[in-house]
Amino acid sequence: MPAEFLVSALVTLFVVVDPLGLVPTFLAITHGLPRQARRGVAWRASLIAALVLAGSALIGDWLLRTLSITLPAFRIAGGLLLFSIASEMVFGLRIERQSQQAEEAIEERVRNIAAFPLGVPLMAGPGAITACVLLAGRADGQAQRLALLLGVIALVIAVCFAVFMLAARIAGIVGTTGNVVLSRLLGVLLAALAVQFVIDGVRAALAG
Repeated sequence: MPAEFLVSALVTLFVVVDPLGLVPTFLAITHGLPRQARRGVAWRASLIAALVLAGSALIGDWLLRTLSITLPAFRIAGGLLLFSIASEMVFGLRIERQSQQAEEAIEERVRNIAAFPLGVPLMAGPGAITACVLLAGRADGQAQRLALLLGVIALVIAVCFAVFMLAARIAGIVGTTGNVVLSRLLGVLLAALAVQFVIDGVRAALAG
């Protein structure tokens, strides 16, 4: 059903991208920039991430066919990758990795921080790209489901942009403890979704 697909896509992408979890990283890499510059960074990063994720959803299935990779095999591999990301969230390793990438970007004085590390790989990272390809595969080429997926991608990226604009306020309200607890809860949810992707992949492989 489209409703089930919509809910699955919303939950998966919101958990994988984790807009609230990006707040500390955004504040770190834009530290010292004026408000207008921060807005520009947030806008460019959101646009880059949206294009990468939408492109993954639209051509991901074609790319798999070109490389002779079956969708069940990609579901299993993608599920394992998402489970790895979920374990990082549960044990608090993901925040440390994001902070390290942000520090490296600052130290190297990357000119366009909107593209790296904010747009890719923090927003449109391997997990988000994998999730888009998997969800596009579940759409089975149906235009309605693909349109829903693109709409979900746009919504998630729009939420990220809004969060970046309110990053300072959100960081003060949620606090370090709240961010850690929320990350753990979302990690458990993502782990369950990842296991489901693996199960679906195994079933499809055995049926084929």
